[in-house]
Amino acid sequence: MKRLVSTVLLLALASITRAADAAPESPSKRHTVVAIDGRSFLLNGKPTYAGRSYKGMKVEGLLMNSRMVQGIFEDRNPDTRKNWNYPDGSAFDPDQNTYEFAAAMPAWREAGLLSFTLNLQGGSPRGYSPLKDQVWLNSAINPDGSLREEYLARLSRILDRADELGMAPILGLFYFGQQHRMNDDEAAVTRAVDDTVDWLLARRYTNVLIEIANECDDPAYDPILRPARAHELIERVKRRSTGKVDSPAGRLLVSTSVAGGKVPPDNVIGACDFVLLHGNGVGNPRRIREMVEQTRASKAYRGQPVLFNEDDHFDFDKPDNNLLAAVGAYAGWGYFDYRMKGEGFEQGYQSVPVDWSMSSDRKRGFFKLLKDVTGE
Repeated sequence: MKRLVSTVLLLALASITRAADAAPESPSKRHTVVAIDGRSFLLNGKPTYAGRSYKGMKVEGLLMNSRMVQGIFEDRNPDTRKNWNYPDGSAFDPDQNTYEFAAAMPAWREAGLLSFTLNLQGGSPRGYSPLKDQVWLNSAINPDGSLREEYLARLSRILDRADELGMAPILGLFYFGQQHRMNDDEAAVTRAVDDTVDWLLARRYTNVLIEIANECDDPAYDPILRPARAHELIERVKRRSTGKVDSPAGRLLVSTSVAGGKVPPDNVIGACDFVLLHGNGVGNPRRIREMVEQTRASKAYRGQPVLFNEDDHFDFDKPDNNLLAAVGAYAGWGYFDYRMKGEGFEQGYQSVPVDWSMSSDRKRGFFKLLKDVTGE
């Protein structure tokens, strides 16, 4: 081992490693089906957190989640790769990172986490970074839109484990810090969308939700990904997967997101199967409630589920916080934690290298409240 981890994690990791080295599970055998019924999410035909309420707030049907986008991280820029070394100085190992992610998943699920966001192009491994500073190269997508097999191999380990555990991951395709490095033509973007859909269909995943782009209103994105045209790729996923998924919808469920504190435009709300919101920059829980209300007030809103899949506000020990505000408005909520200045390795789920265990007070605070709310 490159570093010390808990005994429990070591045992789990060994089990996952042995399983990964064995013959892969047949893609035709799947355990978890995600579906939507009105404003609620279903897993295997039953509402999530069935029958659950918390302090008078309905929890049944929500999708509580966490931003875990670095689960398949690999920096292919030799000049920046050393930035992600482990605390003992050893080099970052992409496969080790994925194995440890998968080993931590059962504990997340036991605490009530039903979903997490991965991204084919990751996110900033420093938490937040100006675009000019994002010189690392972490992308499962080649410049021409084709997909890299080594990333997909790691992704399949995580999605397969989620399927076994009864979890419904959100798979993001594009991140603005990497997408601008693709060929400057729409063909590359549409190829990446099509190839991702085809890969998911070939492996017969029934538990995966799609997020086309993380915060599609960032100006670094190609025009086809930005809000005015974001509905085009949402509809493209629907068309390409229709009749090819063994689920009530018969296709993949898909959305896209905009930046923190904002509500998507009507064309996005009208096209998406579930509405994604971000709470970054929203320090007052009242605004969280307002965002959900504004979404549902849109003339394009069709009664879909609403969920936050990125929010870097905590206050989990307080009587009102962004998580509870979302639940009170009947919206799922997503924990976004990164290693802040001066913090140790155990902090944050986005900063690389990642300690995927519940190793910090902040992580434990989230999972304790999550378990209280969901009753898992």
